[in-house]
Amino acid sequence: MVLPGPAPAFMDLRKQAIDLFRMGVAAAEPGPAVVAALERHSERFEKARRVIVIAFGKAACAMTCAALPLIGGKLHKAVAVTNAENAVAIDGVAVITAGHPLPDQGSLDAGRAVENLARSAEHGDLLLVLVSGGGSALLCAPSAGLSLADKISLNDTLIRSGADIREINTVRQHFSRLKGGRLAQLASTADILALIVSDVPNDDVRLVASGPTAPLYASVSHARRVLSKYRIDPPFKGALLSPDERFSEAMSYRIENVVVGSNRISVESVMAKARQHGIRVVKATDWLSGNVRDAAGTLHGIALQHACHAGPVAVVAGGETTVEVSGTGKGGRNQELALRFALANEEKAIRRDWVFLSGGTDGRDGPTDAAGAIVDAGSTFRMRNFGQEPAVLLANNDSYAALATSGDLLMTGATGTNVADLQILLMQ
Repeated sequence: MVLPGPAPAFMDLRKQAIDLFRMGVAAAEPGPAVVAALERHSERFEKARRVIVIAFGKAACAMTCAALPLIGGKLHKAVAVTNAENAVAIDGVAVITAGHPLPDQGSLDAGRAVENLARSAEHGDLLLVLVSGGGSALLCAPSAGLSLADKISLNDTLIRSGADIREINTVRQHFSRLKGGRLAQLASTADILALIVSDVPNDDVRLVASGPTAPLYASVSHARRVLSKYRIDPPFKGALLSPDERFSEAMSYRIENVVVGSNRISVESVMAKARQHGIRVVKATDWLSGNVRDAAGTLHGIALQHACHAGPVAVVAGGETTVEVSGTGKGGRNQELALRFALANEEKAIRRDWVFLSGGTDGRDGPTDAAGAIVDAGSTFRMRNFGQEPAVLLANNDSYAALATSGDLLMTGATGTNVADLQILLMQ
């Protein structure tokens, strides 16, 4: 059976929104950013006796490939940890495939490999750490008393609870032998340069991949408050680790964390390109966060506010929303945000042609093969025309099924980077 598709009136707008989204993803391409950063820090390589590379995250392979030509003959050993969709073979590099969004045995193997490699760094060495989004799950080193099953359960519960990335990574840091600066502590005498592709608010290096080369984001007591807030009562609270106070002193002279890519850069590139096309651009917020229900209402309200302006209008946002999962369906935060936006438009319609796109810059939204979704004024009609009630599916967290029937899933494949999500609303 052929599924219904968007009406021809929306096709140009949809194409334009997808093109802008792809431009935003391209702006987060990690290779050029790594090269530029390494060229600015060339003196570090000249001084180093050996260079050891540890890369982890969805952009690990791309960042490693960009760095190797600048390291040259000083490379001692290298490991890159990433998800299956972004894994590629690299000469001279141990590439480990690990689980995301939940850790797996590959994540555990990666954690051991990274620990051993960090410990091997000696005085006079440079430890180059390449960090990107997704690293928290991909790199797993549970604190004493925790099993892999415990870590998987904790991560899954946190993700489904509605906690935001700050809260999730606050907890993760205190159950890990690598997060919260502990990776840097293992390389006790080597210099450390960390190049970071940020997928968190304000590009806070303490939160990207749970801050393996940065000080702790928050205290153990704060982590306990997060667990209490979301009624998470794991039987392994005794495994919570306290901070090592020596780290803050070490930071001052041997560790440098440099953000080389971020959601902000991607949002700005989308806005600049839209303006080049003569589109009036509205930036919705510095960082879109909170529950998808509230975020959808906020963005739809902004659309109504600016729909009265003559000529084409774009509302652009970036960030990471949260979903409290209570159903058994399939979807992700971007798909649910798009579906909620379409349903909000049924209650109060935007009186002009529009499309709304919400997508993950890594090309994967939750545990699905879609990057997100792109909806228009006819989306919910197409769902019902195919015998699906979108509100019922939404109540079961089954946004994927609803959007598949309307032909609204955004499919990009893995992008090799991750700087959180982009939202693009176009009106004409």
